Amino acid sequence: MKTHYRKYFVAAAASLLLSTGCNDLLDEQPRSFYEPGFFKTERGVAGGLTSMYAHLRYMYGQAYYYNTTLTGTDEVTYAQSADGNFKVMDLSGQGIIDPSTSRSDAIWGITFSNINTANGVIENASSIGTISNALIAEAYFFRAFDYFLLVQTFGGVPLDLGSGELKFNNTATRTSVRNTVPEVYTKAIFPDLLKAVADLPAAPRVKGAATKTLARLYLAKAYLTYGWWLQNPNNIPTYPETARTDPDGHDAAWYFQQAYNVANEGIDNPGPFGLQGTYYDVNLGSNDRNNEILLYADHTETSEFYNGGSLIYGSGGAPDNFAGWMMTWNYTNIRSGGVSSVQREAEQHLGRPWTRMCPTIGAIKNTFADKVNDSRYDGTFTTVYRANFQKAEGAPPVVTNANGMQVGPGGAILTFLDNDDPLVTYANGNANIGAGVLPGRADYVIAPSGISRLVYPGLWKLGPYRTDNDGGYGQPNAGSTRPFNIAKFSELYLIAAEAAVKGATTVAGKSARDLVNVLRARAGKWRFDNNGNVAKVADNSAAMTAATPATIDINYILAERSREFYGEGYRWYDLIRTQKWEELSKTYQICGADVGDHTPVTVTRDIKPYLYLRPIPAGQLNSLDMTDAEKQAYQNPGYN
Repeated sequence: MKTHYRKYFVAAAASLLLSTGCNDLLDEQPRSFYEPGFFKTERGVAGGLTSMYAHLRYMYGQAYYYNTTLTGTDEVTYAQSADGNFKVMDLSGQGIIDPSTSRSDAIWGITFSNINTANGVIENASSIGTISNALIAEAYFFRAFDYFLLVQTFGGVPLDLGSGELKFNNTATRTSVRNTVPEVYTKAIFPDLLKAVADLPAAPRVKGAATKTLARLYLAKAYLTYGWWLQNPNNIPTYPETARTDPDGHDAAWYFQQAYNVANEGIDNPGPFGLQGTYYDVNLGSNDRNNEILLYADHTETSEFYNGGSLIYGSGGAPDNFAGWMMTWNYTNIRSGGVSSVQREAEQHLGRPWTRMCPTIGAIKNTFADKVNDSRYDGTFTTVYRANFQKAEGAPPVVTNANGMQVGPGGAILTFLDNDDPLVTYANGNANIGAGVLPGRADYVIAPSGISRLVYPGLWKLGPYRTDNDGGYGQPNAGSTRPFNIAKFSELYLIAAEAAVKGATTVAGKSARDLVNVLRARAGKWRFDNNGNVAKVADNSAAMTAATPATIDINYILAERSREFYGEGYRWYDLIRTQKWEELSKTYQICGADVGDHTPVTVTRDIKPYLYLRPIPAGQLNSLDMTDAEKQAYQNPGYN
């Protein structure tokens, strides 16, 4: 493994607080290098563990990695201002994914550095005599976490970083051998997660720390993913080439059953975790770090040091949380009687516009077809852009908007309609952004079939939330100070449901339909109309559960996963796991990138089987002291 794997990335690391109060934080101190002796001390183990949480910021909230998890799926395509980083991932003739363009570098080096840190903690912590098994279990969890991310992304990866399999390496080495997929699962991921489930506490030792419930979620998901890999229904190639047989002698059905069992153990033994009462509350900025969130890459507005980045400006790079900018279109171009009526603001519906990614028309019209009973559309997107011009110095009391009508502060300036309406007229609308009008309405409108690469509903759930705006626009150019959510309690229900669809024997009250309906019932409950900006007390649970098909299939599970986790970075991994990527994403609809273009076109993607694995990054290959033939053999097929 190349030299930099022994130079551990640490954004911040040193001692860990051991109490469990809700305001406790991981005490982070900078460290750029770990020598072997460091892990033979309490301080060293604590520092290594803290760095494992810090390393999450370099992947989750990092926009270029975020892009690879969504663009090119049925959820997302590239937007008007996209550069090559985003266009190539769409697979629609805008570029080629290769070792230099795939942005797989965003996780390769970070994960291996962290794996080696985990190796150091695991090897040395128990010999100190004062480190609990529960603390060491956090290292087991994160080693498995990173290997699971790597094996899904690249196929088989090295277990030996230079000093032996799963051993701490401090020896510079520029050669590497990739293990097979079954070896990575059975030697690293499963044993480590089983250890984590056994030894982690039910309640986190500090806010945001790893728990049994988190470990069960990942163990269940790993079992599920490996079961699909063994089954390989669409003959997708793997690499390094190996038989689709399990070294432990189990078949795919066994792993699906384990996935179901472990997920249900997580549901039945939740510890302090559970579902929020409404979907709106899950992603509400003022309710961050709620009990539905099992793991997150943390940020804060109270300290630049603990935030991992500036509170005033965004760097456009890790460890900033800037993923939410990508699906924010340039709403500041809206003009109302010559006035910029919606200005850039650090507010959850708004934020910093980059216009790099946008939803497909199919996601808006089909995935979120029910916008009346199901609150998840309203709790996912910004569909109403409201006037905030009054916060600017010298602002007028009102502005002139659609149909010559006036709109005051907080009024709707632009609305993305829930349904297509033949009465929408774009020709007489807002020339600056090409929005349309409807008779008698003061807000400009765009119908679902009219969303384009230029104008589209924003992603509310990832929008910024600040308490220090002081009545003004705040700091909209800074990276988000919100945590980036990585794992949610709600996913346990969908993992168990998917395993049931794959043939797992279910228990009473927990069929695939039962499990899906727990989340659908919650989605039917409203306490606030997010885009209407008004309290709304409604319970549509009965209608939601009645509409669930009697027989659940994989496509329905995937649709529910998209409704529940849209735009959160799950989709590409869901589609490659189930081998549904080409089927569900081969074509999509979107309007063009020009102002006033509201004519949807169907775009075809070229999703070849080899693309189910990302290429080994060029930087990794270039650093290896191996022959060209050896490097070619190291690379995933299709990328040479």
